[in-house]
Amino acid sequence: MDQHPESASEPIRNRVDESGLIALDLDDLMPVAPVLEFDLADYLEMGWVLKEKAFRAAMRELDAPKWTGSTVALYCSSDAIVPDWAWMLATSRLTTLGAHALVGSPEVVRVQMLMHAIEQLDLAPFQDGRVVIKGCSSGTTAEALALIIRRLQPHVQSLFYGEPCSTVPVYKRPKNSD
Repeated sequence: MDQHPESASEPIRNRVDESGLIALDLDDLMPVAPVLEFDLADYLEMGWVLKEKAFRAAMRELDAPKWTGSTVALYCSSDAIVPDWAWMLATSRLTTLGAHALVGSPEVVRVQMLMHAIEQLDLAPFQDGRVVIKGCSSGTTAEALALIIRRLQPHVQSLFYGEPCSTVPVYKRPKNSD
């Protein structure tokens, strides 16, 4: 026996939609282009030594189409001490080939890309809003969360973390005491 016959005639309400919350998924800010790897360890002799002449020759032989328009993670997977000029030469050559070289492992470079995207984020859609930073983003790091809070907090009414149906309050703009 139905204990609530009147509920059958009422439409189902989506209280999350009615709440006016703006959901922001940091994964949506991540560029979709793949990150190519450039490991300086591949140019070490005996696994420890980088010879300038051989390295310069190898840089001249890089295949332009592979690197053009790409984001490149420039790193060294070896424990060798890589001279500063090697990082500079590799970055210079990759830049000449039309790549955007960032120093770090592919994972670190993806975080750098996310941080850049957060820094470039148009804040107008969030002005005076109630914003939820989605909690299930795969690329989220503590650094990215701290940056998005620093960017949004001066502009929003309130900030939450989690999912629209279950949030943790992070910030609420104080009411004017006028």
